[in-house]
Amino acid sequence: MEKTIDEKKQGNSLVMEPQAKNTRKLFIESYGCQMNFSDSEIVASILSKEGFNTTQKLEEADLVLVNTCSIREKAEQTVRKRLEKYNAVKRINPGMKVGVLGCMAERLKSKFLEEEKIVDLVVGPDAYKDLPNLINEVEEGRNAVNVILSKEETYGDVSPVRLQTNGVSAFVSITRGCDNMCTFCVVPFTRGRERSRDPQSIVEEVNDLAAKGYKEITLLGQNVDSYLWYGGGLKKDFKNATEIQKATATNFAGLLKLVAEAQPKMRIRFSTSNPQDMTLDVIEMMAKYRNICNYIHLPVQSGSDRILKKMNRLHTREEYFTLIDNIKKLIPDCGISHDLITGFPTETEEDHKDTLSLMEHVKYDFGFMFAYSERPGTMAERKFEDDVPEEVKKRRLQEIVDLQQKHSRYNTEKFLGKTVEVLIEKESKKSDAHWSGRNSQNTVVVFPKENYEVGDFVNVKVQDCTSATLIGEPVGYSDNN
Repeated sequence: MEKTIDEKKQGNSLVMEPQAKNTRKLFIESYGCQMNFSDSEIVASILSKEGFNTTQKLEEADLVLVNTCSIREKAEQTVRKRLEKYNAVKRINPGMKVGVLGCMAERLKSKFLEEEKIVDLVVGPDAYKDLPNLINEVEEGRNAVNVILSKEETYGDVSPVRLQTNGVSAFVSITRGCDNMCTFCVVPFTRGRERSRDPQSIVEEVNDLAAKGYKEITLLGQNVDSYLWYGGGLKKDFKNATEIQKATATNFAGLLKLVAEAQPKMRIRFSTSNPQDMTLDVIEMMAKYRNICNYIHLPVQSGSDRILKKMNRLHTREEYFTLIDNIKKLIPDCGISHDLITGFPTETEEDHKDTLSLMEHVKYDFGFMFAYSERPGTMAERKFEDDVPEEVKKRRLQEIVDLQQKHSRYNTEKFLGKTVEVLIEKESKKSDAHWSGRNSQNTVVVFPKENYEVGDFVNVKVQDCTSATLIGEPVGYSDNN
């Protein structure tokens, strides 16, 4: 999944319902992509069976874990600052243990444990089931590390604990790892090769969430479109599968169908898609089922064929346009968002103009836009010089952001006067008299509370908008309640 830091979710400390029998306290924070937030729920579930309840008070924790991201330098710097804070608290509470989870753990294992001695345990994304053993090691006075990447682990048998949830929307992990070796990305090295989770366990988790009152799920993976279940094992080994395994395999379109039919009133989203793997049958499945949201996050990274090739993106500009055109033909009101990196090594003004012209063609609803920062361990770091000056990166990024603002406004204005279905998620940040939720296209909608409640599906007539938010009046419950 290519989406990087969602600034709104960056550094959330997570809390679950306490178990009366548990006596130890766990403080867990997550940084980075949605996958990390989903993984933290798995960790909390595993540790709740080991006597840990979560807490929001760092000072009272017996165990402090930070789930980390390596995708951007800023994320790593933020985590280092947090580790300094943890260690300041540790001086007051010497019994407290500190651990690093996730991608940064895998990448910097020896540095954290041996050189800097700032943590007690280091656990990679495939080793969370080993946490009870690792904690025992630490309690016996030894440093503990497990960053071994797995060919099988999907955590399909762990029922995640929903942390600090609104009780309305939840993440459901469907794949782990990634086989796409984009030259700017560290994920294949920190999360391993791609493998998919048993569709039956996914449907069971979705059914369980529906029974608990959840109204929306997001199917999560580094690259959901390459989901492929043929009985277990790595995606790359599918070529060696038996004929019966190949004939009965489930792809992503098949999984969408299973989930959509299992819970017809539950909204279904997914993230993240990859242009080279998204197939027409996925778009057709979205068009067929009303409960699959009309929204696709479709990272492009650059509009220049030359830069795309240098990034090892296995799609061209034209192939991306064909995909966008198919989406707009089959789902005319589909919301589309992007990831874009500007200032990749050797990027010229011509390449930059190609990116701007691609944006003009697509007119994205919103996006995640970044200036390139070299990530240790990636192919780009090993092979290319980071040769675009910082001031050029900043200027190009600003031009991309300005154009996106214009397109975002263009897209929100299209809703003026229309009625949209909104799932109420929370109180509006700006007014305690208003609810906030999202429509099918993933656009935030704000409207007066009246007698509606969190979790209701409400029809809202849009009367005003900003570039990011629709503002309207409720006109009644939708037929989805």
